[in-house]
Amino acid sequence: MRKKKYLVSFPRLGNYVYPIYAMLNRIVDKEITDILMPKEMTSKTIELGAGASPDFVCLPFKYNMGNLIESLNQGANFLLQAGGGCRYGYYAEVQEQILRDLGYDFTFVTLLEPEGLDVLKLYNKFKLLNKKLSFAKFAKEFLLAIDAIRVLDNVETYIRDNYMYEVKKGSFDKIHKEFLDEIMKVTNLTKLNLLKKNTYTKLKNVLIKSNTKDIIKVGIVGELYTSMEPYSTFFLEKELASLGVSVKRYTTVTYLLFIKKWKIKKHIKYANKYIKYALGADGTESVAHTLELIDKGYDGIIHIKPFGCTPEVNAMPILQKISDEKNVPIMYLTFDGQTSMTGIKTRLEAFYDMLVMKREKQNNVTTLTSVKQAKETNTLPYKKDDYEFQN
Repeated sequence: MRKKKYLVSFPRLGNYVYPIYAMLNRIVDKEITDILMPKEMTSKTIELGAGASPDFVCLPFKYNMGNLIESLNQGANFLLQAGGGCRYGYYAEVQEQILRDLGYDFTFVTLLEPEGLDVLKLYNKFKLLNKKLSFAKFAKEFLLAIDAIRVLDNVETYIRDNYMYEVKKGSFDKIHKEFLDEIMKVTNLTKLNLLKKNTYTKLKNVLIKSNTKDIIKVGIVGELYTSMEPYSTFFLEKELASLGVSVKRYTTVTYLLFIKKWKIKKHIKYANKYIKYALGADGTESVAHTLELIDKGYDGIIHIKPFGCTPEVNAMPILQKISDEKNVPIMYLTFDGQTSMTGIKTRLEAFYDMLVMKREKQNNVTTLTSVKQAKETNTLPYKKDDYEFQN
């Protein structure tokens, strides 16, 4: 069999790899190109990435480097990198040079320009993979991928918001798995809309507990990559679910691309007691969303970031002031290649115990004193292995 000219790959970011993979398969010339799904994250991924990266760069850089090296070792010779964001917008050139210094031969394409998304330039880059690709075809497939990401975010947000309240454990996991399988097969907007309609119907038909007052609620704020790539935080949401905690987070690709820029002034106004100007990257959102979650009655907040993330470091003193004034606990978790999974798990368990004791003191109840009692009162603390969402 004749070897194809290109084997294309890209870094992982949660379940967004599925609509991206599907889009690439729809626009490339399959006579000369194959798409390689990046390998699932393992400890080897960060080991490879950290070993090839400067010590001082942030965790997303290292994980992406690990993804790219694993793909190159599988034969990939055409790499896509998103770019954009904070300092990460300048990392693509550094990553390319490091990989070339390591001896790899490949084509490297950055999807975002320093000034943001330029659709025409993006189209010209993808024409490398299909000379017959028309702009109309590219625009159609690109918009379909964006719509698929919107649907993915809506589905996963609904599941995340309601996961701990399902009556029959495993209902959401089954729907989520079926949805991810089907979104890979979507080829047009009609099929996507049908998948969306069917999935939304299934989600709405999942029985939800009427009494949810005993379940501890925790909001997650912080840097975008560690929010959306579950392996980078050792499946933080999964660990919380295993304790019986309901989780809320706002950061998604849809939010970052289509909502964030229109909300920045509203966030500053909402949090004007604590901030007067944008903090950069996701720092402003961390402050505003913390206040919003507290106003909605969440028991605690977890702030996550990669080591050295300047905007989030700037947000932390403000968050601590909010914590002190609002009397709501905030735990700060920083991740790097040397972070211990055991240490994170221990801290989460201690944080949960603190929230339970605080709730007991406030309400003078004892129904949440232990996981055992939670089971007895029909509050379902999930075993970690039972929790499939975000895997």
